[in-house]
Amino acid sequence: MELDRTAGILLHITSLPGPFGVGDLGEGVDQFLQFMEQAGQSVWQILPLSPPLYGNSPYSSSSAFAGNPLLISPRGLHRDGWLSHSALRSIQTAAAADSRCDYGAAYRAKTVLLNRAFLDFRRQGGSQSDAYRAFCCRAAYWLDDFALFIALGEKFGTTDWSTWPKELAQRQPSALEAARQELEEAIAYHKFVQFAFDSQWREVWQQARSRGIRLFGDQPIFVAYGSADVWAHQRLFLLDEAGKPTVVAGVPPDYFSSTGQLWGNPLYNWEVMRAERYQWWVERLKWAFAWHDAIRIDHFRGFEAYWEVPAGSKTAVNGRWVAGPGRELFDVARESIDPLNVVAEDLGLITPEVHALRDALGLPGMRVMQFGFDSDEDTYHRPDAYPQHCVAYTGTHDNNTMLGWYAHCSAATRQRVEAFLRQQPQELPLHLQFCNMLYESRAGWTIVPLQDLLGLGDEARMNVPGKADGNWAWRCRPDQLSESLAGQVRHLIESHDRTIAAPVGAGD
Repeated sequence: MELDRTAGILLHITSLPGPFGVGDLGEGVDQFLQFMEQAGQSVWQILPLSPPLYGNSPYSSSSAFAGNPLLISPRGLHRDGWLSHSALRSIQTAAAADSRCDYGAAYRAKTVLLNRAFLDFRRQGGSQSDAYRAFCCRAAYWLDDFALFIALGEKFGTTDWSTWPKELAQRQPSALEAARQELEEAIAYHKFVQFAFDSQWREVWQQARSRGIRLFGDQPIFVAYGSADVWAHQRLFLLDEAGKPTVVAGVPPDYFSSTGQLWGNPLYNWEVMRAERYQWWVERLKWAFAWHDAIRIDHFRGFEAYWEVPAGSKTAVNGRWVAGPGRELFDVARESIDPLNVVAEDLGLITPEVHALRDALGLPGMRVMQFGFDSDEDTYHRPDAYPQHCVAYTGTHDNNTMLGWYAHCSAATRQRVEAFLRQQPQELPLHLQFCNMLYESRAGWTIVPLQDLLGLGDEARMNVPGKADGNWAWRCRPDQLSESLAGQVRHLIESHDRTIAAPVGAGD
């Protein structure tokens, strides 16, 4: 993947302003894209668009393909003629100026409105429309299984499909056909919801393209056990006869954790995937590029080797390293996806073998400024050490904001940082001095979380890894996307020759 010299912003859809509890694909998108254009930004990075399973995290989902219904814009449904004006007025849940997501209120309200919209869609013959039929054709690889899976999960009250009746858990054809007939209405509803999401998201993509802005998505390497993907493709995962994982994903003990991290995701049966020429992964990547110009693959190191932990373990201590598929998967994917615009998330304790795989594939890696000042010897993440072929960040969605980090860093770290800050324009506020450090680096793409452009502290952190509650909730207010801030940011990036460029993808 080739990188031009440009700048972008990290902001998830739920963090956009708007009146319906969480940010969605409505008017908040218009306002943010206008701000990005004014600020001279060319890349909008988002988190996974998939529907969360637990804790509102987009990294644990019921599907690696589907879109999150909470992101559907009620006003978009009204514009398409599927929601009356009175229904639209009745579901407004929150003031646009709220700075925290209200997921509960949004879920309750949007479930009602989506059901109303589905009824109008059906009454108007929408299921016979060319647009709907074209979507179902494009999504055929995953849509039928996903809609049935969600309908069954609603019937049985759980997405732990191993607890469903044996004939459904094991996907016996006669049982599946009987379920399709019984749950026909629910299945049709979930297909409509995905059609509505896809339609609105493609409009967002076109809006971005018209402003010279690329959409940069995110793909977790692993999927959740309670997902349509595992249920529909059990042979592709390391499961026992009852359908339960025999081994699960994690990372080994390190400096930060004496017991490692036990993620619990089922692991892929790479032998079967290889025999099927990685079809599931190729289809997943194809769908990702139907929604994005470029994607970041989280935990890229798992393609070189991954930490395998016996199922039932309480910690990740007793795991082992197992070789991944290496470059073969990507070589196969490139036979049908060109260009393969992938950024490798290569953070953490990464081996030379992982870097060699990344470089052999020609993929840019990541650099994170907050990791660059921990010692005098390790300068890998320090701005003056960035190569051109990388995507550089002040911090990611898992980091504190720059001001929050700076307020809590050690005295030694602060001393190293201040040596760099003394070289920055002193008339700039501190948070923009940090951003300027990134912009003046050699990195091809520079991505700054919106919170850092706004100069916010701990209260605006998006995610604290390992914390069960309170994550994924920050939202920006409409007044924060000001013309004056956009002008300041544009001046900085133009002074470092970071300009708007043409999109990398087609967006068709």
